[in-house]
Amino acid sequence: MQTIKAAVCREFGAALTIEDITIAPPGLGEVEVTLDAVAICHSDISYAEGAWGGHIPAVYGHEAAGQVTAIGGGVTDFAIGDTVLVTLIRACGTCPNCAGGRPTICDTPHDNIAHPLRDAAGEPLMQAMNTGAFAEKVVVDHSQVVAIPADMDRATACLLSCGVITGVGGAVNAARLRAGEDVVVIGAGGVGLNAIQGARIAGARRIVAVDMTEEKLETAREFGATDGVLATQPKPWKAARAALGGRGADAVLVTVGALPAYDQAPAYLGWGGRAVMIGMPHAGGKAAYEPMAMSFQGQGMIGSKMGDVVLRRDIPWLVDLYQQGRLKLDELISGRWRLDQINEAIADTRSGGARRNVILLT
Repeated sequence: MQTIKAAVCREFGAALTIEDITIAPPGLGEVEVTLDAVAICHSDISYAEGAWGGHIPAVYGHEAAGQVTAIGGGVTDFAIGDTVLVTLIRACGTCPNCAGGRPTICDTPHDNIAHPLRDAAGEPLMQAMNTGAFAEKVVVDHSQVVAIPADMDRATACLLSCGVITGVGGAVNAARLRAGEDVVVIGAGGVGLNAIQGARIAGARRIVAVDMTEEKLETAREFGATDGVLATQPKPWKAARAALGGRGADAVLVTVGALPAYDQAPAYLGWGGRAVMIGMPHAGGKAAYEPMAMSFQGQGMIGSKMGDVVLRRDIPWLVDLYQQGRLKLDELISGRWRLDQINEAIADTRSGGARRNVILLT
C-alpha cells in the first residue's frame, strides 16, 4: 500500500478535504497511473453535491493523464513508463454492447469490484466513477486507459478523457452527422464547445449555438458555430430556424443538464431530425414533449453516453486532429490549479464561466 494525497468528499455539498490516503497495488488486469493532470468536469461537481446519489466518503475526478508506474497480472497492452489517458469507461469487452462496438454502455456489473482506496484510519473510500482521479495516483482497469504521445502536454491531453469525447462523439458517433446537415447545439460550455467542434469536423452546413450570454455565443463562434441565439429571448427556436433559412435542424445536441433545454429541444428540429441527449439533469428530473408531433414529422430522440466513444479508435483520431490544428484543446483550458486549490477551482467551474479548469499534480 502506498500513501498518496487526494481530495476527499466526506459530505455531499461540502468542501473537499486534502488527505493522505492509501492506494492498493494493481491487481489482475489493472494498471497504476501516476497522474500529472486532472480536469474538473461538471459531473464531478454534480456527484459531490449528491445530485445522482452514490456513496461517500469518495474520491471523484475522471479526466486524467499521466504515466503508467505499475502493472498487474495479465496486462500486456501497456508498459511501465507509457504516457496515457485515464477515463471512467470500464468495459469488459465481451458483453453484447462491448462486442457491438458500444463499450460506454458495457452491461457487465462493476459494482462488486473492490475499491483500492482507504483513508488514514484504514476505512474504505469509494473510487467514484471507477476512477478517483482527484489524487496523485489511480489504480484502474486496463480498459480505462489509452496511450497518447509522450510529448503531449498532460493538462491538454486530460481534456480528451471526457469533455472532448462526449461533445465530439455526440456529434459524430451518436448524431451521425453527415456533411451538409444543419445543427443546433444547446449549451456552449465545455461539452457544448466540443459538440460544435464535432459538427464542424463532420462537415455541418450551419451550426447554431444557443446559450444564455453573448460572451458564450462569441466563444462558440471561435470553436466553429456559424450563428448564435440567446436562450433568454422568447421562443429562441424561431431565431434558430431563421438562421437556418427557415427550416428546422437535422440534429439538436443538448449538452446541458437543464430541463428547459430538453423541453424545448424538439422545437428546434426539422422534419426527420433527431435530438441527441448529452447533458445529464439531476436524478428524477422530467422533461415533456409531444410524441404525436415527433412521430408525424419522423423525428427521434437519442441518448449519448460519453459520446459513444471507442477509446482506442477515437482517441488516436482526436490526437491527430489536434496535432493538425483541426481540433482546439489548449483553448479549452480556463485555469491551471494545484490540488490544494481544488475547492476554488470547483467554485470557479460552478460559476459557469470556465471552459475547463485543470488540477496539476506534478
